[in-house]
Amino acid sequence: MIETDACGPGDGQVARKATRLKRRAEFQRTARGRRSNVPGFTLQSLRRPDGAPEIGPRFGLTVTRKVGNAVVRNRIRRRLKEALRLAPALEAQGDHDYVLVARIEALSRPFELLMNDLARALRAAHSPGAKSGARPKPVDRERLR
Repeated sequence: MIETDACGPGDGQVARKATRLKRRAEFQRTARGRRSNVPGFTLQSLRRPDGAPEIGPRFGLTVTRKVGNAVVRNRIRRRLKEALRLAPALEAQGDHDYVLVARIEALSRPFELLMNDLARALRAAHSPGAKSGARPKPVDRERLR
């Protein structure tokens, strides 16, 4: 489905095919990782455990009903899948899982900007200052009284 190089062209390394996230548990685990926000989507990324086999980067797409009806959601999904397929030399790391959580802006954003957003989000996800998906525990207001 999604084909991309896990390494840059001319590196002398074997290019790997990016695979899909398919199970709900994989999506939920990735949601606990780092997040990077761009206008068309939020990219969630998480490194797989050390015991997991090296299978290359895995991608998943989430387009919720809040975004629109089925026609709109499918159009956004197709645009994001195509951006993943065509983006040259993504900086996706082979031991990471990624989930793109779409926004309505992904539908009207020019395609070149969508591909640039994808590359920028991947760079930001691996930068030292990226935000973690972990949220603080809610305060128990009853206990404070």
